[in-house]
Amino acid sequence: MAKKIIPNLKMHRFETTLMGVLKGVADYFGIVVSDAWLFGGSGHAFLINIHEKLFPSGPYVWKYDAFYKLVRNLGISMTDLGYFRAKSTPDERGKVEEVLKRSIDAGIPCSLLNMENQLISGYDDTHFIVEQPWPKDLAITPKTLTFQTWKELGRRMHINFFTFDKTRRADDETIIRESLRYAVDMTRNPDRYEERKEHFHIGLGAYDVWIKAIEDGYGTRHGNLWNGTVYWECREMASRYFSEIASKCQGNISKKATELSSQYKRLANLLDKARDKKLADNDKVKTLQEAQRSEECCINEIEKFLNIYTGVLDQNDHSH
Repeated sequence: MAKKIIPNLKMHRFETTLMGVLKGVADYFGIVVSDAWLFGGSGHAFLINIHEKLFPSGPYVWKYDAFYKLVRNLGISMTDLGYFRAKSTPDERGKVEEVLKRSIDAGIPCSLLNMENQLISGYDDTHFIVEQPWPKDLAITPKTLTFQTWKELGRRMHINFFTFDKTRRADDETIIRESLRYAVDMTRNPDRYEERKEHFHIGLGAYDVWIKAIEDGYGTRHGNLWNGTVYWECREMASRYFSEIASKCQGNISKKATELSSQYKRLANLLDKARDKKLADNDKVKTLQEAQRSEECCINEIEKFLNIYTGVLDQNDHSH
């Protein structure tokens, strides 16, 4: 049996599986990046995306174009090979499988997104070898993907495939500036990032949708726990991202970044509370209302931070 494996390609065990894939790719490429810098620099630390019925798919169904540009700043180019449903033909599947095999042969990391993001680390005569994001062996995160049939995904398959290349990394100033502009723009102009036809909502409006879903009786379902878990992790990483920014800056900029780190830590704690299955619905609603106010305050402060930060960068450019 022929077997081709990309050595040392492993998923990182984040709740946010997209980041688990990216950290695995960064490690494989020898890109030294902290967890917080990966979440923050890619902008993912600032995402919140909620379905009107609080489905657990919020963290996955949004427009990725601006995210891909930010990931490129971190030294990784991510290419989407297309979207496939259960009705895709064996010929269509065969074509994308050939691209994946050629990539693996060349030592190029690949991944899939079906229910979760997973790295594809190799293949043998009958199937792809897929990395699982967590120690638990879950049906939604299969270890293999059988050629042509993709039978492990079941009847409700909806899958994307990706490849990754190493690219030139941007400087820290560019990473900070562009990731924070993205955070603000996602909040101020959510329609640029939302899959509205699928009933998902991004930014501050996501909290209104989340609250209404709880009032409609969805608060005790898995979607509340899962959305809360992913966005809790994201805001926790946003807090750590601003700590790192503070350590790279001086004076008033450093002080403002430290304040933002504290504000995001507080927001993370609120989301951690809201995801609790045992918390009464009315307490969930109050917690999310507080989280929404906290998020709005954070974004307002990021705008102020950007004004100071870009002003200093412009001064430095002129003085050189």
